[in-house]
Amino acid sequence: MLKVKKSEKKFYPDCSRVIVKPHVPKDNERIKRIINRVLNLTEKQTEQILENVIKNFSHRHKNIWNIFMCNYNEIKNYIPENLQISDNSKALLGAYFTCEYSVQAAAFFNPSVVPHPDQSGLEEGSLRFILSFRSVGEGHISSIEFRSGIVDKNCNFTFDEVSPYAERANVVRNPLSKKVFEHKEVGERVMWLAKTDYDLQFKPDTKLSEKVIFPASQNDCNGIEDARFVQFKDDDGTVTYYATYTAYDGQNIMPQIIETKDFINFKIITLSGKFSKNKGMALFPRKINGKYAMISRVDGENLYIMYSDDIHFWQHAQMIRKPELPWEFMQIGNCGSPIETDRGWILLTHGVGPMREYSIGIILLDLENPSKIIGQIGEPILVCNSTEREGYVPNVVYSCGSMIHNGNLIIPYAMSDICSGIATVSLEELFSNIQKEELYSIK
Repeated sequence: MLKVKKSEKKFYPDCSRVIVKPHVPKDNERIKRIINRVLNLTEKQTEQILENVIKNFSHRHKNIWNIFMCNYNEIKNYIPENLQISDNSKALLGAYFTCEYSVQAAAFFNPSVVPHPDQSGLEEGSLRFILSFRSVGEGHISSIEFRSGIVDKNCNFTFDEVSPYAERANVVRNPLSKKVFEHKEVGERVMWLAKTDYDLQFKPDTKLSEKVIFPASQNDCNGIEDARFVQFKDDDGTVTYYATYTAYDGQNIMPQIIETKDFINFKIITLSGKFSKNKGMALFPRKINGKYAMISRVDGENLYIMYSDDIHFWQHAQMIRKPELPWEFMQIGNCGSPIETDRGWILLTHGVGPMREYSIGIILLDLENPSKIIGQIGEPILVCNSTEREGYVPNVVYSCGSMIHNGNLIIPYAMSDICSGIATVSLEELFSNIQKEELYSIK
């Protein structure tokens, strides 16, 4: 049997991880009434209330005054232009129209891992990495957070200190948006893309563990779910980090992609094409025969491979695997991007079996033609043990992306949709357990 080592390190949800966001009622008349109540305070009352708010909340956020002034700008149009008000009144108004949101109040799970862009200053045989997580808070709204650390040549992990602060990025709307909205005759598709595509910019001095990619469009207003990060190397050697994820608006899901080179600036783009649908799209880390390649599950049940000349447009899909083992009879999907080795592409899969139990398995794809399955391990390599099966969704182990280091497969994984851990598997042992007696094909 394949030996899987599980790290003692666990990543649990932390309710103290709070961001701030505007808290503005939808009723315009109510907004005006709140403003009038605040502006009717004396200057002394204003100072006392503001001082108390700053005392209670300044230790939870880096620059709470700037936050209040920023959120004041959300409602300043409701104030008569000729009315002069003090900076204290502006800040207090901003405070009344601000709320905290605990991004991890419910869960911290479905991780992926990639090498860090900065590999300087490390001991020989060590690798600096970035973990991404799906954080879930009030209303089951999902966002993305990051952690970092170093794995040494012996596959021992150390993790960087986590900042007590959490921050959203500055949202930069699609530059076409303003022009598009001015023209009523523009096509619905163009209008929709103008609303859903945007850029995110974090301050250069924001620490990685402080960054929260929080929903910022109507398309993803109820969640950015299950980001599968991958380090992609283009033909010219250029490295870009991509993450395919599911955008959820409360009723509909839509596949989108995140693009970054530095984990400071991010582009959010909606994927298009006939087969840009359903959950669980995972990009290969390089082009295959000159084309982008993606593993997907367009019908919610089977594994597909897709090729495209354009990373944002997916028009064709080929089924490569149906559920065929008892632990995956309900459905099969990927657990992140395929991982390249000299023996083939390692693809971690998830299968759903009796009692909706999720397990993680492995299949091996042909290196030059990954539509061919050349081997698999007949049993799951990861299943819930007795300490992992209780959570928001019981009986689930799940991953959104793994990597190889010094002859070991490193698998960050979620436990029952609530917390996360890390497992490692020897590649030598893994390959010795892969069954290659026959070429697997669709039956």
